[in-house]
Amino acid sequence: MAEYTPIHTTGTIPWTLQASVPVVGGRLVESTGTRTVGPAGAASVKVLGVAAYDAAAGAKVAVWPLAGCTHKVTATGAIAAGDNLAAAANGTVAPIAAGTFGQLVGVADGPAADTAICRFVGR
Repeated sequence: MAEYTPIHTTGTIPWTLQASVPVVGGRLVESTGTRTVGPAGAASVKVLGVAAYDAAAGAKVAVWPLAGCTHKVTATGAIAAGDNLAAAANGTVAPIAAGTFGQLVGVADGPAADTAICRFVGR
């Protein structure tokens, strides 16, 4: 995805960080160091938000925060409306495993099939 904007924001704006490795717009990113981000890994507890556009390693990238936004990110596996979501591989989202709520990134506001776009309200 070249550029990404959340479906809804509550006056929230993105902030600029540096990509430590290439990132894809519209995918979850996690902290990889001091003011740097990379694609969120499965079950990450370091997710900061969603990349606003593709960025090469070393480039600046705008990051939309999770809270205060309704996001649309690629699903890994089937997702039902109301599912609690966590980061999955390569910055996608998947239903959260029981007992792992430290990984919560949001709640699905509708269903999504595997590899489809999932809408969720960030937490």
